[in-house]
Amino acid sequence: MSARAERLLSLDVFRGMTVAGMLLVNNPGTWSAIYPPLEHAAWNGWTPTDLIFPFFLFIVGITTELSLRARRARGDDERAILRQILRRGALIFLFGFILSAFPFYTWLPIDGNADPSVLDRVVHRVAHLRILGVLQRISLAYLCGALITLRTSWKQQLGILALLLFGYWALMTLVPVPDTGIPGRFVLDKPEQLLSAWLDRTVLGVNHLWSGSKTWDPEGILSTVPAIGTMMLGTFAGRWISRNELPLTERISALFAVGAITMMLGLVWNWGFPINKSIWTSSYVLFTAGMGTVALATCMWIIDVQQIRRWTFPFVVYGMNPMLAFLGSGLMARLTSTLLTVDAGNGARISLQGVLFKTVYVPLLPLRDASLLYAISFVTLWFLLLWAAWKRGFVLKV
Repeated sequence: MSARAERLLSLDVFRGMTVAGMLLVNNPGTWSAIYPPLEHAAWNGWTPTDLIFPFFLFIVGITTELSLRARRARGDDERAILRQILRRGALIFLFGFILSAFPFYTWLPIDGNADPSVLDRVVHRVAHLRILGVLQRISLAYLCGALITLRTSWKQQLGILALLLFGYWALMTLVPVPDTGIPGRFVLDKPEQLLSAWLDRTVLGVNHLWSGSKTWDPEGILSTVPAIGTMMLGTFAGRWISRNELPLTERISALFAVGAITMMLGLVWNWGFPINKSIWTSSYVLFTAGMGTVALATCMWIIDVQQIRRWTFPFVVYGMNPMLAFLGSGLMARLTSTLLTVDAGNGARISLQGVLFKTVYVPLLPLRDASLLYAISFVTLWFLLLWAAWKRGFVLKV
């Protein structure tokens, strides 16, 4: 294919597949009955579910590089670009914080307070609000990665990337954890004893960590450092993809080769610093970025070279409105699974989602299949909602 200005449909499809995957794994009918590929790895290792978050950050890196190039080509000055980066990063963090805080009060019983007032519930919520989260990590990784890309050469970026990954490895494995004095390499299977967990508890406080762990946060402070590396690897891919003077097939071949090498490096590093999403290890950064590169190259070859496109439309719809999908599905899940309840008799209440699952899906199929069917229904519902937004030209941009 000759060199030319182009918009690659495969980029939108790859992003849309990631969004659809997120909706699928985040919304089973019941968390007690899930097929293993749709669960996160218990600790070390990976499943397809563990690829979704790093794929998001990888795509953020690609689109950031393409956006910076487009703005510079239009003649935008560096100050305007810097303001946009800061504004976008702040908005993403704010959206994530609002999603964490919703519904802005504690709806469950409060220990030590048999009859809490509305003010008591609001105060308790503030005192136990999780500060970091998925969107917050995307925000911080985007801000740092975009600013690095804006101000440095690609050689400097390679050096910074190496510093981030090797520095994180050294901190997590060689430095004694202050409250135990044990270097992390001896307790890599004990998340609450790692340096990252100690830093989260010390800086954020135990009341502001992920409620699922209570002693550490999977989107914590220190583990956000290598996540910046995931975003930066995406900018490298975006820089290569944008080289329109090269034939598209040549760019795709290089993506396949580099992606395979990067995956191999991640697997080699896994022997000393295991692939682990929860603490975003350096081996996990390399492995998932390599996997993302190969997945994107595959999409480019099928869609943009072979022109096999009939199947792509649903993923284009998902990919055009990722922020709306993330926020809207998160709010919907919070409402239906925890806040909206119905009387189940004997003074007990059950969530609206639980009622729907038990009355409609469980009678149809075995429990695990019914749980999967509910997740597929959720994905389908959001396709219809995003399609309606797409038809009206509504895109939630930041």
